[in-house]
Amino acid sequence: MAVPLLRNDLGYESQFATNHLGHFHLASLLWPALVKANGARVVTLSSRGHRISDIDFMDINFENRKYDKWKAYGQSKTANALFALELDNRGKTYGIRSFSVHAGTIITDKSRNLTDEEMQSMGALDASGRRVLNEYNDERKIIEEGAATIVWCATSKQLNGLGGLYCENVDIAKAVSGNEIGPGVRPWASSVESAKRLWEISEKLLAIKFPS
Repeated sequence: MAVPLLRNDLGYESQFATNHLGHFHLASLLWPALVKANGARVVTLSSRGHRISDIDFMDINFENRKYDKWKAYGQSKTANALFALELDNRGKTYGIRSFSVHAGTIITDKSRNLTDEEMQSMGALDASGRRVLNEYNDERKIIEEGAATIVWCATSKQLNGLGGLYCENVDIAKAVSGNEIGPGVRPWASSVESAKRLWEISEKLLAIKFPS
């Protein structure tokens, strides 16, 4: 999350590569097992950080634009939501349903690349300089609470027959029109056209073809 510019061995920007392409490749390898299960769910950990950025399809890997660690993170989280959308579209005839999840704001080692000033601006640094949450609401959670929506998406009968959804706070997220701070899934993270486009690009970048 919000790391300095790094590239993997294939030359791809590390947040997009780790948060999206790695998931995409793993799911392609698991596909035969998912089909064989005759009723499987794939849950992808997205984030409310998707509101930061749509996917720049013309320059996903920051080759021609100035690198911004938060835009790169936001782009990767949008990719997670779009991946879940298209995976569900392709998998539902095989009994495979897919969801993306915002777990909540949780202080973990993911914040290791953030400065104390950045943490303080998010209300996540106390007077002693400890990285903790200073206030509590439905957004700020401990790790166990953050796992709740993930487990719900994987197991709940309430979601039988559904898929391709972005979920938060143990519920299906509402659709919102802008990039304002707050709950909900933004339109660029629920675009059917963008989901299909990202899928095709991901196959090309990894030089793989998802099983049909």
